Amino acid sequence: MFRKAALPTVSNGSYLQGQANGKLSSMDSEQPAREGKVVLKKKVTLLRGISIIIGTIIGAGIFISPKGILKNTGSVGMSLTVWTVCGILSLFGALCYAELGTCIKKSGGHYTYILEAFGPLPAFVRVWVELLIIRPAATAVISLAFGRYILEPFFMQCEIPELAIKLITAVGITLVMVLNSTSVSWSARIQMFLTFCKLVAILIIIVPGVIQLIKGETEHFKNAFAGNDASIMGLPLAFYSGMYAYSGWFYLNFVTEEVENPEKNIPLAICISMIIVTVGYVLTNVAYFTTISAGELLLSKAVAVTFAERLMGDFSLAVPVFVALSCFGSMNGGVFAVSRMFFVASREGHLPEILSMIHVRKHTPLPAVIVLHPLTMIMLFNGDLYSLLNFLSFARWLFIGLVVAGLIYLRYKRPDMPRPFKVPLFIPALFSFTCLFMVALSLYSDPVNTGIGFAITLTGIPAYYLFIVWDNKPKWFRKLLGKSWCGTSLLQEFLRALPMML
Repeated sequence: MFRKAALPTVSNGSYLQGQANGKLSSMDSEQPAREGKVVLKKKVTLLRGISIIIGTIIGAGIFISPKGILKNTGSVGMSLTVWTVCGILSLFGALCYAELGTCIKKSGGHYTYILEAFGPLPAFVRVWVELLIIRPAATAVISLAFGRYILEPFFMQCEIPELAIKLITAVGITLVMVLNSTSVSWSARIQMFLTFCKLVAILIIIVPGVIQLIKGETEHFKNAFAGNDASIMGLPLAFYSGMYAYSGWFYLNFVTEEVENPEKNIPLAICISMIIVTVGYVLTNVAYFTTISAGELLLSKAVAVTFAERLMGDFSLAVPVFVALSCFGSMNGGVFAVSRMFFVASREGHLPEILSMIHVRKHTPLPAVIVLHPLTMIMLFNGDLYSLLNFLSFARWLFIGLVVAGLIYLRYKRPDMPRPFKVPLFIPALFSFTCLFMVALSLYSDPVNTGIGFAITLTGIPAYYLFIVWDNKPKWFRKLLGKSWCGTSLLQEFLRALPMML
């Protein structure tokens, strides 16, 4: 069950072995591993790290609906400016995470850095919300886009049945879970292939757009900053949409312990990825405006499809396939990375012990991967996903802002900590202020939805004291936990048998 940090223990299971239990040295520790100890291997190279970041950032949004920024800025020029500035701000945040990843060489991302800087309570709240709501809902949403666009070529003349979308989506989610349970190497290889597909898809849009510019198709760029004036509330909301489109730059930090030469590869992978994504996003939006007016873009349900239909004829049928592959890559990258957060949180005693177990032959955090499957399916078939993400999208930026503020705090709290990569202090100061400003603004502009999300986040506080701090739990309560969480004997037996089926 949930437990306090304890001495290292190892499961006696035939197929699953616990790596650790309690606070342990990270994989960069100089202490030699005990004989027979199972650990996650360092299989993430520089190229694989780049593919994790790019493959997770670029999802469906840039292809389907980049109109959120245009709607809130009011003009083509301002929308392109916001896309560029959001890319730069995201690069600042990524550089901050690069410093954290090279001086705290533990997996877990947000959770680990908050734990190091501010202690167990805020770290537990972060992983609590991520496990129960944010990750299952986010995976379900991007998976629905995968299901819709993989079926698009078969339903060109009619509406796609919602049940068909959800069934294909469920298959896609299951494939991602099986892939990440089976092999780290194959997950990374497929991620590299899907990242290549995403970049090809972007080039399919950018190259015709550049040709249009060469031909002089610049009508929609005349008086680029003319149009509806952006309201005081609109511009911050546009930045919020832009920062969300770039989110994903932090996922490599979730798998730090599996990165080869992290002092070098984490900063390099982050910088290369963010430059590629920022340039790609801006040029893609420029390409859209060579063919589609601002008014038409706001009316389009899938901008990339509309663009392709006008310029490519029959070849436009390939665009939905590329969008589906892009979504699958985001699903794969997100599950690969976030499962490590659950693994580390379990290792620290903040989640059920079974989630810190590793497959003894495949070296994958099998339980931490598959725990997402039932929760995601529940969200897929029963939840109002988009409302749920609206409730909790602010929580992501709240905790990211807290993490970067923690970097500043650690500079003063632990000045002697080795920092192979170090950013100027103004970068974390500016980025954390931007995140916290967006959070405060969302509370002001949308108090109902944001307030609900804030209340859901706060449930992590009583949960922490109930599950972690309270030692003398009555027997009936312990039995209830045993039936409710992953520690049930039935699930444990299933997990022990699963490797034989994989």
